[in-house]
Amino acid sequence: MANSERKIALVTGGGKGIGAAIAITLAQSGFDIWLNYRSDHDAANLVKNEIEQAGGQCLLLPFDVADIAACENALKPYLENATPFAIINNAGFAKDTLLALMSSQEWNDVISVHLGGFFNVTRQVLPQMLRKRCGRVINIVSTSGQTGVGGQTNYSAAKAGMIGATRSLAMEVAKRKILVNAVAPGFIETEMTEELPLDKILPMVPLGRIGKAQEVADMVDFLCSDKAEYITGQVFSVNGGACMP
Repeated sequence: MANSERKIALVTGGGKGIGAAIAITLAQSGFDIWLNYRSDHDAANLVKNEIEQAGGQCLLLPFDVADIAACENALKPYLENATPFAIINNAGFAKDTLLALMSSQEWNDVISVHLGGFFNVTRQVLPQMLRKRCGRVINIVSTSGQTGVGGQTNYSAAKAGMIGATRSLAMEVAKRKILVNAVAPGFIETEMTEELPLDKILPMVPLGRIGKAQEVADMVDFLCSDKAEYITGQVFSVNGGACMP
């Protein structure tokens, strides 16, 4: 496929982990990538190199998704000439502690990156998607947002909010042929899970292992493909069958 014919996917939090795997996989499937990340330029450039090796073009977009002005300033110049076919709202992080001990900053920081980032990025691109009458919005949520996890009230609330937003937005834009879905990873091999006790985690996973970022990326890749044209408003769990208490 020639570059002029390639669709664009905007991936937030794409410098490492699940976001990087998604960006590279979509490039292998024929997408050019707008790769957002916050500050790790070295990691982002490594991902860019892999995208280019896969035959895609990669535009690096360093900005904080929680900062609406930074989001608008970064995206507006490029949206004047191009419209992403897919938005992958992946940017996020955790600040785990019990709610009784949680600071307002720990609450607000997590909510603003996940929910605020979803709004700031999607709201910026969605009007052009609506005019083109096509597109995909895929939100990376979490098993934590489906069932709740002790010590993660802020993170669970943010991800549960994204699930609600996914379903509502899917209803709003379906007539314009924009499909909106969520992917809910469980325990996945990333920096966020490096310090977790496997001896306590694995008994909760029927498949007996934690997942790989590539397995999440493959689900996103499917949802961005022509094979998923009758799927919207859904949450797809990639968690090895885990059901957290």
